[in-house]
Amino acid sequence: MSQANVEIVRQAITAMNERDLDGVMRDTDPEVEVDWSRSRGVEAGVYHGYQACRDFWGTFLEAFDRIVNSPEEFIECGERVVIPIRTCLWGWEGIKVEARYVAVATRRNARILEWRLYQERGEALKAVGLEE
Repeated sequence: MSQANVEIVRQAITAMNERDLDGVMRDTDPEVEVDWSRSRGVEAGVYHGYQACRDFWGTFLEAFDRIVNSPEEFIECGERVVIPIRTCLWGWEGIKVEARYVAVATRRNARILEWRLYQERGEALKAVGLEE
Protein backbone atom coordinates (compact mmCIF):
# COMPACT_ATOMS: atom_id res chain seq x y z
CA MET A 1 0.00 0.00 0.00
CA SER A 2 1.33 3.40 -0.83
CA GLN A 3 1.65 6.37 1.49
CA ALA A 4 -1.10 7.97 -0.61
CA ASN A 5 -3.55 5.38 0.71
CA VAL A 6 -2.69 6.27 4.31
CA GLU A 7 -3.10 9.94 3.46
CA ILE A 8 -6.67 9.40 2.17
CA VAL A 9 -7.60 7.72 5.46
CA ARG A 10 -5.88 10.49 7.45
CA GLN A 11 -7.84 13.11 5.47
CA ALA A 12 -11.15 11.41 6.28
CA ILE A 13 -10.32 11.40 10.00
CA THR A 14 -9.28 15.06 9.85
CA ALA A 15 -12.55 15.91 8.09
CA MET A 16 -14.50 14.20 10.90
CA ASN A 17 -12.63 16.33 13.45
CA GLU A 18 -13.56 19.41 11.42
CA ARG A 19 -17.22 18.29 11.25
CA ASP A 20 -16.89 18.26 7.45
CA LEU A 21 -19.24 15.49 6.33
CA ASP A 22 -18.50 16.11 2.65
CA GLY A 23 -14.80 15.70 3.44
CA VAL A 24 -15.42 12.47 5.35
CA MET A 25 -17.24 11.06 2.32
CA ARG A 26 -15.02 12.57 -0.41
CA ASP A 27 -13.01 9.44 -1.24
CA THR A 28 -15.69 6.92 -0.34
CA ASP A 29 -16.74 4.13 -2.68
CA PRO A 30 -20.48 4.05 -3.56
CA GLU A 31 -20.59 0.48 -2.19
CA VAL A 32 -18.93 1.43 1.12
CA GLU A 33 -19.70 -0.49 4.29
CA VAL A 34 -19.28 0.85 7.83
CA ASP A 35 -19.27 -1.95 10.40
CA TRP A 36 -19.71 -0.27 13.76
CA SER A 37 -21.44 -3.32 15.25
CA ARG A 38 -18.74 -3.66 17.96
CA SER A 39 -19.40 -0.14 19.23
CA ARG A 40 -20.18 0.33 22.90
CA GLY A 41 -21.68 3.70 22.10
CA VAL A 42 -24.22 5.31 19.84
CA GLU A 43 -25.41 3.89 16.54
CA ALA A 44 -23.89 0.39 16.78
CA GLY A 45 -24.67 -1.43 13.55
CA VAL A 46 -23.60 -2.19 10.00
CA TYR A 47 -24.29 0.39 7.31
CA HIS A 48 -24.23 -0.46 3.59
CA GLY A 49 -23.92 1.98 0.71
CA TYR A 50 -22.92 5.59 0.36
CA GLN A 51 -26.11 7.22 1.66
CA ALA A 52 -26.50 4.88 4.66
CA CYS A 53 -22.89 5.54 5.64
CA ARG A 54 -23.27 9.29 5.15
CA ASP A 55 -26.38 9.21 7.35
CA PHE A 56 -24.48 7.24 10.01
CA TRP A 57 -21.57 9.68 10.13
CA GLY A 58 -24.02 12.60 10.06
CA THR A 59 -25.97 11.21 13.02
CA PHE A 60 -22.70 10.73 14.88
CA LEU A 61 -21.71 14.36 14.24
CA GLU A 62 -25.14 15.60 15.34
CA ALA A 63 -24.89 13.69 18.63
CA PHE A 64 -21.81 15.60 19.80
CA ASP A 65 -20.83 19.24 20.00
CA ARG A 66 -17.16 18.46 19.37
CA ILE A 67 -15.19 15.37 18.31
CA VAL A 68 -11.42 15.00 18.33
CA ASN A 69 -10.04 11.77 16.88
CA SER A 70 -6.32 11.37 17.60
CA PRO A 71 -4.80 8.51 15.58
CA GLU A 72 -1.88 6.95 17.43
CA GLU A 73 -0.41 5.39 14.29
CA PHE A 74 -1.27 4.10 10.84
CA ILE A 75 -0.36 0.44 10.27
CA GLU A 76 -0.37 -0.55 6.60
CA CYS A 77 -1.39 -4.06 5.60
CA GLY A 78 -2.13 -4.53 1.92
CA GLU A 79 -5.34 -2.67 1.09
CA ARG A 80 -6.05 -2.08 4.77
CA VAL A 81 -4.89 0.51 7.27
CA VAL A 82 -5.18 -0.25 10.99
CA ILE A 83 -5.59 2.90 13.07
CA PRO A 84 -5.56 2.85 16.88
CA ILE A 85 -7.47 6.00 17.86
CA ARG A 86 -8.06 7.95 21.04
CA THR A 87 -11.24 9.99 20.76
CA CYS A 88 -12.55 12.80 22.92
CA LEU A 89 -16.22 13.65 22.53
CA TRP A 90 -18.03 16.61 24.04
CA GLY A 91 -21.80 16.46 24.41
CA TRP A 92 -24.03 19.45 23.85
CA GLU A 93 -24.14 20.02 27.62
CA GLY A 94 -20.33 20.15 27.80
CA ILE A 95 -19.79 16.65 29.18
CA LYS A 96 -16.56 15.12 27.92
CA VAL A 97 -16.19 11.42 27.16
CA GLU A 98 -12.97 9.69 26.12
CA ALA A 99 -12.79 6.43 24.20
CA ARG A 100 -10.17 4.26 22.58
CA TYR A 101 -10.84 2.00 19.63
CA VAL A 102 -9.15 0.64 16.56
CA ALA A 103 -10.48 1.38 13.10
CA VAL A 104 -9.59 -0.64 10.04
CA ALA A 105 -10.06 1.16 6.74
CA THR A 106 -10.02 -0.80 3.49
CA ARG A 107 -9.15 1.01 0.32
CA ARG A 108 -9.64 -0.23 -3.21
CA ASN A 109 -9.41 1.58 -6.53
CA ALA A 110 -8.44 4.84 -4.80
CA ARG A 111 -11.66 4.80 -2.71
CA ILE A 112 -12.47 3.87 0.89
CA LEU A 113 -14.51 0.69 0.61
CA GLU A 114 -14.91 -0.18 4.29
CA TRP A 115 -14.55 1.12 7.83
CA ARG A 116 -14.59 -1.50 10.58
CA LEU A 117 -14.41 -0.82 14.33
CA TYR A 118 -12.62 -3.04 16.84
CA GLN A 119 -12.28 -2.54 20.57
CA GLU A 120 -8.79 -4.02 20.86
CA ARG A 121 -5.62 -3.55 18.82
CA GLY A 122 -4.80 -7.29 18.82
CA GLU A 123 -8.26 -8.13 17.47
CA ALA A 124 -7.88 -5.63 14.61
CA LEU A 125 -4.37 -6.80 13.74
CA LYS A 126 -5.51 -10.42 13.70
CA ALA A 127 -8.42 -9.50 11.40
CA VAL A 128 -5.97 -8.16 8.80
CA GLY A 129 -3.57 -11.07 9.15
CA LEU A 130 -1.02 -9.48 11.47
CA GLU A 131 0.00 -10.46 14.97
CA GLU A 132 1.33 -8.23 17.73
